[in-house]
Amino acid sequence: MTNPESQNSAKNLAVAAIGRLLAVLAFLAMVLGLATPALAGASDDDVQTAWRLLDYVAVDYRGAVTDGQVKSAQEYAEMTEFSAAVETKITALPASTNRASLVAEAKAFRAMVAAKAAPDDVAKAARTLAGHLLGAYPVPLAPNKAPDLARGAGLYAQNCAGCHGLNGDGHGPDAAKLNPPPVAFRDAGRARERSPFALYQVIGQGLGGTAMRSFSELPSQDRWALAFYVSRFAFADSDDGERLWKTDAALRSRIPNLAALAGLTPAALGREIGQDKAEKVLAYLRAHPEAVTEVRAGSLSLAHDKLQASLAAYEAGDREGAKKLALSAYLDGFEPVEPALAARDATLMGRIEAEMGNLRAMIGRGEPVAAIKDQVAVLDTLFSDAEEVLSPGASSTASTFIGAFTILLREGLEALLIVVAMIAFLRKADRGEMVRHVHGGWVAALAAGGVTWAVATFFIGVSGASRELTEGFGSLFAAVVLLSVGIWMHGKSQAGEWQRYINETLGKALSRSSAWFLFGLAFIVVYREVFETILFYAALTAQGNGAVILAGAGSAVFLLGVIAWVMLRFSAKLPVSEFFKYSSALIAVLAVVLAGKGVAALQEAGMIDIAPLAQIPRIPVLGLFPTWESVGAQLLTVAVVAVGAWYNGRLASKSATA
Repeated sequence: MTNPESQNSAKNLAVAAIGRLLAVLAFLAMVLGLATPALAGASDDDVQTAWRLLDYVAVDYRGAVTDGQVKSAQEYAEMTEFSAAVETKITALPASTNRASLVAEAKAFRAMVAAKAAPDDVAKAARTLAGHLLGAYPVPLAPNKAPDLARGAGLYAQNCAGCHGLNGDGHGPDAAKLNPPPVAFRDAGRARERSPFALYQVIGQGLGGTAMRSFSELPSQDRWALAFYVSRFAFADSDDGERLWKTDAALRSRIPNLAALAGLTPAALGREIGQDKAEKVLAYLRAHPEAVTEVRAGSLSLAHDKLQASLAAYEAGDREGAKKLALSAYLDGFEPVEPALAARDATLMGRIEAEMGNLRAMIGRGEPVAAIKDQVAVLDTLFSDAEEVLSPGASSTASTFIGAFTILLREGLEALLIVVAMIAFLRKADRGEMVRHVHGGWVAALAAGGVTWAVATFFIGVSGASRELTEGFGSLFAAVVLLSVGIWMHGKSQAGEWQRYINETLGKALSRSSAWFLFGLAFIVVYREVFETILFYAALTAQGNGAVILAGAGSAVFLLGVIAWVMLRFSAKLPVSEFFKYSSALIAVLAVVLAGKGVAALQEAGMIDIAPLAQIPRIPVLGLFPTWESVGAQLLTVAVVAVGAWYNGRLASKSATA
């Protein structure tokens, strides 16, 4: 028999436990909601404006100064104004480790213009400062998909032809009224120094001191379409450009994606391959941007380039810049191809991921330049291996099937274990009516996954950072909740304790709020796995073999269904105490796994530093990663489990002697 005081105490404890779990859910939702603004950092508008002004000075300064003498007073006044504006904009940027050096560089650049330095020197300084600016305060540099030039033509006729002329010669019907006159896009000299990105910036920001207004009201993709359409006027598209592009593999490696194409000028490419060849190739690509086969947001070539830039920054003494570039090499270059590589060679994928983390850690520790060079060389070798694995010829029906099967089975099993445990728990408690909330949670997660796939495929790209942050915060949230639930279930593992709890508190404890908690937990744990699976399957479907992928996915779904059925049947036959004992152990293990995965994902996103731990093997399925931070999180979780078990045992002893 239990007295009323103990009944009230048990009920209060149960309600308080559920309340704490709901508070955790609300707190972590707030953290997730605030994470993105905190990471956003600098104002894109200010950075883009400063970059655009630098690009403009780099191109137009030549028309203002020759041999140290002012050639055009009006042009020179504009150059002086723009160089001062660059300094002002950079000085006003949010604080960062690189802002002081950028401000100093901007002051020196302004002094060069004031001293009427040589045009080549000013252009080089402007390009260098612009590159450093984007390295410290990254802003979008490319469209999400190939621009629609037909759309660009319509926008140009509607908004631009009146001033710049239908053929871009600068002699539109309104041109005579404007001072300064509108730019002639057919001017090859200017066009050689102008990239589509620079045009995109001017379209979005306007140009002070001229009649060129901002068209920021246009959607970003429309501005890109207009920028690419305008960039084609100076150089005619020809069969030679198409032939060069399709037959020169080295050339294609120089322009691996839309980001490279958008930021490339004919002059810059001409210095590498010759001006005539560069103009023909870029004329073709700007007229046919879809020719740049950018199946993913990043590429191994981009990762290689970022690593080389990181090495250069490290050699120059800019450790913070080197670390940011190394992180960008992972998030923007390697991470987008990671799902496809994991489907074909998970071991190679894991090694590259680990070595890129080691590189960032080495940079953070200030290792010698020679060591950093060696590490970059190791990664380049691994990238070569990955390119071979990812080549179309390396794909086979068997590898595609196995990839589709193992990906869904691996990701689905983790979520299945938690959802089935929740369902079994409710059935043991004779609260079958609450099961529908669990089913509602995982069904909603699948629906949200479908929406995520559609948005990521047709509207925006899922960046590497977004993926890692979603996985990291989702894993840590699930770990915290599972830890709380597991300790609670362990406390009910004695049959008498559970029966007392059922009789006294469960009816009121499983209220409407806890029903929403069950829904939320099922949604979080399933959506996290669905999100990861979507990225893997997007990589697989980009390679074709849709029927084989469906067969692999179908086989995995069937096996998951069998596992779920067996688990539910087995749990139904277990005595209550045994059920809670095994369930609490399973949930504790999953909490440890998710703690390690969550920290590792946040390390890959650059939010947590990396301290390698060489003695520990890398076993992702167990959430085990060779870093002090990840292993430390798992050890902390184990410690919490141990303390919880000890506390439950102490309460049980007191209850037995009472």
